[in-house]
Amino acid sequence: MDVTHVVLIGAAAVAAGAINAIAGGGSLITFPTLVACGVPAIVANMTNTVALFPGYLSATWAQRSQLAGQRTRVLQLLPLSLAGSLAGAWILMHTSARAFEEVVPFLLVFAAALLAVQGRVRRYLAGRTRGHHSLVLATLPVGVAAIYGAYFGAGLGVILLAILGAVIDDTLIRANALKQLLSLAINTCAAIVFVAFRPIDWPVVAVVAAGSLVGGVIGGMLASRIREAVLRWIAIAVSLAVAAVYFARL
Repeated sequence: MDVTHVVLIGAAAVAAGAINAIAGGGSLITFPTLVACGVPAIVANMTNTVALFPGYLSATWAQRSQLAGQRTRVLQLLPLSLAGSLAGAWILMHTSARAFEEVVPFLLVFAAALLAVQGRVRRYLAGRTRGHHSLVLATLPVGVAAIYGAYFGAGLGVILLAILGAVIDDTLIRANALKQLLSLAINTCAAIVFVAFRPIDWPVVAVVAAGSLVGGVIGGMLASRIREAVLRWIAIAVSLAVAAVYFARL
């Protein structure tokens, strides 16, 4: 990784951190940048997962007060979240480089679609009349989401929030805090597996982690000045452009 790559990856990480702080979807900036800088797709994906850990941790910590009284939910949803994460990590580690490159454009388009509907999902969940639904209904979908989260991850938060918001009888803010905790668990479990069994580009991890933390601070300061939709559509445009490149190679 030369100086040019450090600068490009660092800039992408700062942008991703700011986007995550305001709109979400920052990994759709960092992952394509890592691949463009010569990092193999699977290694880039795993490295990105490890580098995202500080962001997930800080987001969960910031919303910890909203987790009060949700112990039963956590205990019910966490086991399958971890199992799904292990399964997704295992699938990724046993996917060939060629096969992953073939599926990447579809994953990017899927993640971009999730990001595109994120605002509508939030508005729908915020405005719906909440009934009493069994949390059991969320257990299997959360496990499936965890598999996807460990395998690729972009858009995981949108999926989890839609699942939780549809079944739990609580405010959207508290559902979002639970989503953050489950996302942290899924990301951490996958990251531990990758670190233990696969090569991780640690210099890249350091650059992405540091840049995303700086970007998170910047994003927090600019949150009231920049429209969330603008940043969301930037991430969507980047992911679709990269997907188009991959599709052209197929």
